[in-house]
Amino acid sequence: MASLPAPSPLSTSVAWRSELPAKTSFIDVSFTTLEKSAVLQVLQERPANAPFAYVVTPNVDHMVRLQRSRSDLWPIYRSAWMTLCDSRVLALLARSIGSSLPVLPGSDLTQAMFEHVVGADDKIAIVGGDAAAIRQLAKRHGLKNVHHYNPPMGFIKDPVEVSRAARFVAETRARYVFLAVGSPQQEMLAYRIKQAGGATGLAFCVGASLDFLTGAQRRAPRVMQLLALEWLHRLASDPGRMWRRYLYDGPAIFQITREWKRGARP
Repeated sequence: MASLPAPSPLSTSVAWRSELPAKTSFIDVSFTTLEKSAVLQVLQERPANAPFAYVVTPNVDHMVRLQRSRSDLWPIYRSAWMTLCDSRVLALLARSIGSSLPVLPGSDLTQAMFEHVVGADDKIAIVGGDAAAIRQLAKRHGLKNVHHYNPPMGFIKDPVEVSRAARFVAETRARYVFLAVGSPQQEMLAYRIKQAGGATGLAFCVGASLDFLTGAQRRAPRVMQLLALEWLHRLASDPGRMWRRYLYDGPAIFQITREWKRGARP
């Protein structure tokens, strides 16, 4: 495990706590506004036996879903221990109305966790993903205590399978849990685990982040990421699956932002 990046002045004063400071509301989602170094320090300082909590990283797709089609997901996002902005597009929209959202994509957070925070002996639980890829990931980072469970496709619609996945996390009692079963399934599972009680550890809703680490999928070139064009790379890589998300559903974020600015902004 590499050492943590040099902390920002803010992070030196942040100790572990059940509620985090420095939050701002954008489109009714309360985002944690700590910079990357502070986030990593807080995650590393959180006790291994602390009650179960989870981290979400909303992007444009998540925000449109919440506002347009899945209002039932609001309690899930509002129960998250940390909410980090995954999207530079969201950050630019927030800036246009005078708010500041530090951008920490879930894939960057996952990579930083394995490179700077997760120790070789830390107990890790991973839900989702290919078993061979998980073994590769553990070997690459020298992890000695990795537990893996891959639920069946569509598990979130089967209460028995959801209970099985939740029980795996609760019984493993890992320090860090990586939920890689896609959104909103992973957020729904995290919420279920928290509501059930009795579990410990900190979960990350990571989507395809583990695939990027193992090379199963490739991220956009860094320059496209910085120009807020990672969505274009993903669209070009898999147009059949991504066209609706980026060309039909995604643009609704601009109207949603205008509506929130006019009437719903606190």
